[in-house]
Amino acid sequence: MIISGKGGTGKTSVTAALAFLSEKPLVVADCDVDAADMHILLHPDFLSQEDFFSGSFASIDSGKCIACNLCAQVCRFNAINIVNGEYMVRKIDCEGCGYCSRVCPENAIEMIPNHTGLLFCSNTRLDNILVHAELTIGAENSGKLVSRVRQKAKAVAEKSQINNILVDGSPGIGCPVIASITGADLVVVVTEPTVSGLHDLERVIQLASSMGINTSCIINKWDLNVEKTNEIEKFLKEKEISLLGKLPYHKAFNLALNKKLTVGEIKEGKEISEVLKEIWNKINLKTK
Repeated sequence: MIISGKGGTGKTSVTAALAFLSEKPLVVADCDVDAADMHILLHPDFLSQEDFFSGSFASIDSGKCIACNLCAQVCRFNAINIVNGEYMVRKIDCEGCGYCSRVCPENAIEMIPNHTGLLFCSNTRLDNILVHAELTIGAENSGKLVSRVRQKAKAVAEKSQINNILVDGSPGIGCPVIASITGADLVVVVTEPTVSGLHDLERVIQLASSMGINTSCIINKWDLNVEKTNEIEKFLKEKEISLLGKLPYHKAFNLALNKKLTVGEIKEGKEISEVLKEIWNKINLKTK
């Protein structure tokens, strides 16, 4: 499980590079559903697709509605309005509580399952399996979709008799992150030597620790701020968190991204790739 306390630390680039370096069969799961981009590097074939529903929203049947106004009176979210003499629900404001449908004397209000995303299972150009998702723009409850991605990845791994699942988790410490790391054998936090990088590293390690999950760390772009890197290393030592490796700031990451490849696939990334191989070996030792 690869996560980060904040966005932009290089989490996805590192995860994709590890997927390329792995000599074992892998199921890769992209649990960063709010900003999924693993597919850009792994070029999946979108072999299968499932609809994802989360929550519901109210819909008023104007043919049954008697304009009693009870629904509008009980709606705490002001989602029900009168348009051209008819009661209508603004879907974007509806929280799906169902109170309006309970008080309607004519059963004119139906709670409709809310379609909030798509779940995909794909073969990739790296000969592994990618489970990934697309959250509908503006949709909430991304943590539930993350859980669905994890469940699907586990089922696919079991069916394919693959023992290893590599997860690109969500950044931050919110609900999607909790859903991402639940049940993980090892969480690897990718951080950067900045004030916000250290601050958010502290928060995400505290979260993982509270859940009793074994945690390690990678410092990306460590040479951009050696003083802050030293602070991070001191913090990790105090918390007894193992440092798997330090990646230097290198143009190879941007060059690889421009080509939609992992850093290990271009000649300029040889130096980075060697460090990542050492990191991947340490991860395999920790998860045996």
